[in-house]
Amino acid sequence: MNIVRKINDELAIAGQITLEQLKEIADEGYKSVINLRLPDETGFLANEQEKTEVLGLYYVSFPTKPEDLNHQSTLQIYQTITELPKPILIHCDNSIRSAAIVLLYICIKQGITFEEALQKIITLGLI
Repeated sequence: MNIVRKINDELAIAGQITLEQLKEIADEGYKSVINLRLPDETGFLANEQEKTEVLGLYYVSFPTKPEDLNHQSTLQIYQTITELPKPILIHCDNSIRSAAIVLLYICIKQGITFEEALQKIITLGLI
């Protein structure tokens, strides 16, 4: 199973979650799941949306490559995170994209500096 890392009361990140973890996530009170994985990635769960919604969670697929992150895509994901019920679990294959998205969101929302965001990544053990 992949480790779920709680960032704050609204957001958590993980690599690819299992179907068993979806139940745990729902039981822990999460309201939404954002999947950053592309369908052609190894280990992508084709039925993740269906399984997530059966558990009563909101599900958004936002396929994202790290190299494609730009101002427009950042604003789109920011808007998605803002609108979804919280807490939200954001996942990808190894937590790196998830961490980047969450930190961008926090930076935009709370005015955290790049240095503070970088320190958070280091504290989480992502680099």
